[in-house]
Amino acid sequence: MPYPAEIIKSTLVSRTFAHVEAYRDYRYQLTVIGQFTQAMVAEKIRGNRFVIKTDKPKVEVSWQVTGIRKDALARFAPMQVEAEKPKEERGKYLAPEAYGKAKTSGIHFQAPPEEEKNEMSGDEDEPEKE
Repeated sequence: MPYPAEIIKSTLVSRTFAHVEAYRDYRYQLTVIGQFTQAMVAEKIRGNRFVIKTDKPKVEVSWQVTGIRKDALARFAPMQVEAEKPKEERGKYLAPEAYGKAKTSGIHFQAPPEEEKNEMSGDEDEPEKE
């Protein structure tokens, strides 16, 4: 989520989130709002803060910093951006109802055993009584 900040005297020292040190390879995104001016990251993140500078005073800048996690869990089980679905799951959904599809279109859908199907439909193998 971007954070808005008003830069009064063309320099802003901005605090980041507390656990920013758990990331590496930061990416900075600055968006100037309401006027044409230049904005830049004057000092990279160090000690939970970074510095934004603009060439004009009284500028509103929205900022967002992203990075790559470097904690133990991220190293143990890195995220996969996109994975190939197994052949038997192609054309099926994790949550078919969210897409207006029947539950039978779900990856985890299991049809009831034949016995239950017969009981549910009333098609039992017993002959009718007269």
